[in-house]
Amino acid sequence: MNQSRFLNISHEALLQLGKEKNKEYVSNAPFPNIYFDDFFNADELKKVLAEFPDLGDKQDIKFENPNEVKLASRGEYRFGPNATELAHFLNSQPFLEFLSNLTGIPNLLPDPYFEGGGFHQIKPGGYLKIHADFNKHRLTGLDRRLNVLIYLNEDWEESYGGHFELWDTEMKGCVKKILPLFNRMAMFSTTDFSYHGHPDPLTCPPDRSRKSMALYYYTNGRPAEEVVQGKESRINTKFVAREGVDSSKMKGYNSTVQLLQDLCPPILLRAWKNWKR
Repeated sequence: MNQSRFLNISHEALLQLGKEKNKEYVSNAPFPNIYFDDFFNADELKKVLAEFPDLGDKQDIKFENPNEVKLASRGEYRFGPNATELAHFLNSQPFLEFLSNLTGIPNLLPDPYFEGGGFHQIKPGGYLKIHADFNKHRLTGLDRRLNVLIYLNEDWEESYGGHFELWDTEMKGCVKKILPLFNRMAMFSTTDFSYHGHPDPLTCPPDRSRKSMALYYYTNGRPAEEVVQGKESRINTKFVAREGVDSSKMKGYNSTVQLLQDLCPPILLRAWKNWKR
């Protein structure tokens, strides 16, 4: 088999790696997850980092509310040529087959629209509270099954924070923390109970930010036990406050969002969220 310039191994070895790591992935607490260090060719990944834009322009997505203070690209239009090539490899047959071997989820499909994915940036003071992701693709209606996060932060110190946290399914505590180091790739199965986030404000120096590339993968259908019964179709993220830690403002905001979701047409809900940003 041939080999992507972003990998240090052949596609054949990549598929074998997925098989070898399957048991570890499915057995990791608090829900199926794993991370790899130095997964990509570092020199090639540095070319992607060099293209990373300072997000915040009109074409980017800005979140600023009690749940999240972060920036995201829209689709792949903010990707440079190296990031585009990497993203297309991550949506290619060899990488999809690696992911299926690793996770045990057959017939994974990529998202060429990068709905919710692409470049993510969190600046000092920013955060992403604990949440369970939307489970349906807004455009295709496919079921979201897997998240892959590639961190692009060189010389990142523990004191900067920005840890990716995985919480137990009952939201009683954090089970695993992953520092967002350069060339670290984290992934986990996406269900209604896979609570995760970067909940505490980032404390890196003012000239730094937490940078990552996010890709999501889908299937046509999913096991019933992965969703709350009666809530099978959810195109919105479900944020959950940490007891005794997160503010009452966050709880009030989410109660209002839930009420609007129950009563209002989607166009009015989007208008309210945009107004609150």
